[in-house]
Amino acid sequence: MSRAGAAGAGRRRSSRAADAAASPSLGALVRALQDLYPLHRAEDWDRVGLVLGVAEEKVSRVLLAVDPTVAVAQEAAAHDLLITHHPLLLRGASLLPAGTGKGAVVTTLLRSGTALWSGHTNVDRSATGTATALAAALDLTDPEPLVAPAGPEEGLIGLGLLGSLAEPTTVAQLARTLAGALPATVQGARFTGDAERTVRTVALCPGAGDSLLERVRSTPADVYVTSDLRHHTALEHLEAGADPAQVPALIDIPHWAAESLWLPMLREELLRIAAENGWSLQVEISARRTDPWTGVVPG
Repeated sequence: MSRAGAAGAGRRRSSRAADAAASPSLGALVRALQDLYPLHRAEDWDRVGLVLGVAEEKVSRVLLAVDPTVAVAQEAAAHDLLITHHPLLLRGASLLPAGTGKGAVVTTLLRSGTALWSGHTNVDRSATGTATALAAALDLTDPEPLVAPAGPEEGLIGLGLLGSLAEPTTVAQLARTLAGALPATVQGARFTGDAERTVRTVALCPGAGDSLLERVRSTPADVYVTSDLRHHTALEHLEAGADPAQVPALIDIPHWAAESLWLPMLREELLRIAAENGWSLQVEISARRTDPWTGVVPG
């Protein structure tokens, strides 16, 4: 580390000292996070939990984001802990030179002494997770799991949700409601079929939910809200019935925008935990848009 970097890190440590006595240790905060979002709820292929950090270090400032990008890591350098939804090393890495994106993230966080924790599919399956946040944005009543969990567990909801709207609407109006509830993106909310089709029951799965299309067709859902729907997958779903009204319509929303709705919920949970434990904790949500698409030319 350069002298300037060492001096900057030293100033950051000094600025934290005043709050250190009342602030939680990283280990204590991670235990609280993992009580909310147990790691065993994650898919086998997922990589969740503490990525970087020293358990004994104090945490007074936390930054929340969907993606651990280079720009987010640079923003997080003024914080003690970065919490993201998406894992940094989901596909693994043997080499992390600073000239690569993931290497730059790790280098930036290590130099600033910022820890990193990621909660992904374990969050998606939890009652205070991404699916609940999206259902709340639509004000769904009596939501139930789209795919029920294997067994009973407090705070576990399974995968996706199915619920009713307070008042019937149309596919187009529901897409407009979603576009207004989500952070702005160039995609907005795309939908299939008849814009005026009546919608009373909604199935949803934040993130890439095309693997649940067959399950959705077995429910009374009028529409399925998810992200990252591909051409063939969507077309095969729509062609599963001779009459398009036989299958739920689709609304495709941006992956980042859908999951960003969880961050305010997570912030409230962390502040609640801090208050219950008498911890001094500042929790901020990154304002950076990490949706990869920055422009569109209408066809």
